[in-house]
Amino acid sequence: MRIVNYCLNVLSAGVSRLLVRSKVLPEKPTEQYELNSKNPTFYIVRLNSRFDLAALARVCKRHGLPDPREQQVLGTQRLDRFIGIENPPPLIGDIAKPTNALAQGKQIIDHLLSSGQKDVQVIPVTILWGRAPGKEKPGLSTLITHSLTPSWFRKLFVVLFSGRDNFIRFSQPLDLSLLVDEKADVNELPQKLLRVARVHFRRQKLAATGPKMPSREQLFNSLLASPTIKKAIQDEAKAKNISQAQARQNAVKLLNEIAANYSEAMIRVAERFLTWLWNKLYNGIDIKYTEQIHELTNKGHEIIYMPCHRSHMDYLLLTYAIYHQGLVPPHIAAGINLNFFPAGGIFRRSGAFFIRRSFAGNKLYSAVFKEYLSQLFIKGYSVKFYTEGGRSRTGRLLPPKTGMLAMTMQAMLRGIDRPISIVPVYIGYEHVMEINTYLKELAGNDKKGESIFGIFKAIKNLKNYGRGYLNFGDPISINQYLNDNQPNWRDDIHPTDVQKPQWLGPQVANLADQVMVKINNAAALNAVNLLAMILLVNDKHALSKPKLLAQLDFYFRLQRDASYSNKVTAPEETPEQLLTHALKLNKFDVISDEFGEIIAINDKEKTLFNYYRNNILHLFAVPSLIALHLFREKTTTVSKCQQLIAAFYPLFAKEWYLRELDEDYITRILANFVDQNLIELDGDNIHITNTNDCLAKLDMLGKALNFTLQRYAIVIGFIQTSNGIEKAELERESQVLAQRLGTLHGIKTPEFFDKKVLVSFIDNLRAQSLITDGDAGLIGSVQLCETYMHLKALLPARVWQSISDIVQGQCK
Repeated sequence: MRIVNYCLNVLSAGVSRLLVRSKVLPEKPTEQYELNSKNPTFYIVRLNSRFDLAALARVCKRHGLPDPREQQVLGTQRLDRFIGIENPPPLIGDIAKPTNALAQGKQIIDHLLSSGQKDVQVIPVTILWGRAPGKEKPGLSTLITHSLTPSWFRKLFVVLFSGRDNFIRFSQPLDLSLLVDEKADVNELPQKLLRVARVHFRRQKLAATGPKMPSREQLFNSLLASPTIKKAIQDEAKAKNISQAQARQNAVKLLNEIAANYSEAMIRVAERFLTWLWNKLYNGIDIKYTEQIHELTNKGHEIIYMPCHRSHMDYLLLTYAIYHQGLVPPHIAAGINLNFFPAGGIFRRSGAFFIRRSFAGNKLYSAVFKEYLSQLFIKGYSVKFYTEGGRSRTGRLLPPKTGMLAMTMQAMLRGIDRPISIVPVYIGYEHVMEINTYLKELAGNDKKGESIFGIFKAIKNLKNYGRGYLNFGDPISINQYLNDNQPNWRDDIHPTDVQKPQWLGPQVANLADQVMVKINNAAALNAVNLLAMILLVNDKHALSKPKLLAQLDFYFRLQRDASYSNKVTAPEETPEQLLTHALKLNKFDVISDEFGEIIAINDKEKTLFNYYRNNILHLFAVPSLIALHLFREKTTTVSKCQQLIAAFYPLFAKEWYLRELDEDYITRILANFVDQNLIELDGDNIHITNTNDCLAKLDMLGKALNFTLQRYAIVIGFIQTSNGIEKAELERESQVLAQRLGTLHGIKTPEFFDKKVLVSFIDNLRAQSLITDGDAGLIGSVQLCETYMHLKALLPARVWQSISDIVQGQCK
């Protein structure tokens, strides 16, 4: 028997070397989990399979981990390191023999109890062959998938067809001391160990492959049988005076328009194509904070990804990143404008479901879509949608559209028994493919629809776009959010007839704002947006290389010591390395003379660079305001800085979706200025270090807010110098004056005179009660008057004069 086992092990190892290619997560398990190869080590897996053992052995050798094929000495015993919970079923028959996992678990726990040894590593390892979710009604394809526990014969086909798609995930070693320390029957501990492992593997498989997929026909039939859609079909027939059969057929057409048709085969093809594409387009994709997603999946959470929306590349980048983290790609809410040949079919088979821009006037469509979305959550699929609704043309976060989030929360009122968590995602680029198009649209050109010709043109123009950045923000548990903010929300749960409770709208709006805040909390600094921050505030958008490197170093140290958020990521390179990288992107000119090199933004890129600066401007809002105040006053106090921030931060927070201000944030900023020899701090008193170098650094940092403060001054000036002004007139006059300032002072930032931005600011003033409705129109508060005086002290005299010449008069 030993000879047979040896031969089978040799055979499986040989086949593994020839046919198997394993993807390992995390990429460095030894470092991730601080594994020690000298400690007693066991690997607990779901299936006691020789092919699994052979694949794991190769991976362990690669990472310097103990060989799972060898035995582990534990005290006076020699135990198999490889612990398979289940045996594969026999070739004939359905009942598999039990493994010795229970006995192994008992021996390990007995040793811990008797010896008190704490360094035993029991590592759960999930091993999957292919990542197809399987079918609700199995067919012939199950012969070559991992969805069933295969016999040795079926496993041969699995390895043959899916060996190149072997997936191995190491998990955090089980803390056996917690089990041993529990006041429980010692004899039950081995069973508990295996129960914990089984739950873990079930969740890991669900996270990697998703739930089993119904056929499209099964899905449609179940949806059409739901009471909600049945009633909508009846209403459709009555409203349009058509038969029930015709109304039902209309519902089927809508389902065909909406529903995804997920194909794991398409995902595999797309993964290979996208790997080629990223290598051609980008110098790398930086992905941060993925561990918190794995923590959620380990706890059985259903995940909703809510990213910001910069580019059509977002669809591909985020799905690709999620798949490479060993997680099932989410179903994606995509605009109906993307459902064009052939992209629509590819997107649909990659998990996209399509949504119209408006549901207005189509009750059947609304009912069908909401029921489809509910079914996705009920069945346990992860979902991704863009809360902004569309791509940002300015680089700022757009106000959230709450429709999808509202439908998500309504789906929860169907009584979904799993916790649901939102994962905000920040996406950034050193080059956005559509940025030239965005600029044209902001200038007044009509938005062009997507087409196959646009795809061919984009492929033709593929070039080096620098790096891409994807940061996962802090998750929000919707269940916990509702428990904290709407404790009685469960009273409205109904499995079929879900009404829209009165509390839904306000809670959705507040939750959507929290998502936007957490997206901005996880912003990524990069070469382009940092250089945009520096160069755009300088004359001719140019700066000598030494001054540029000094300012970069200033910003690096500022973000390190006084970062806006602990989720903000910064480049690991030195300022010199970062500049060298940036110059390769063909966005800058290097001008040399006898005094050295000057770095300047290319003429064609100058307006576009405002987009990249807007990606991170919120990170510098408070430091910039303090720097501007210091530069103007030269001598001030900590108290005055705090008063200034208190006046402006609520305006910044609403415009840029900022988190609540930390009490020590201003203190940390001032401490950093002291460390960088920019100021001297004597108790409450602040004195600027009056050297040219320090003045220049503070001046450049302070100028980052110039356009924002000028926009504020325009709107507030019209309010303060009138006895009341109608909102429509305020919007119109503000836009005209903004355009005039743009002409007088060479301002080419598109959002400076964008009516939507001005309207949003006016609405923000009203929401904070800084303006109220009077008999003659909008009037300002005393607090607004104080803000206006702050603006006068902060803005350059020539700019203030241009504004006051138009608005006439001063605040009394």
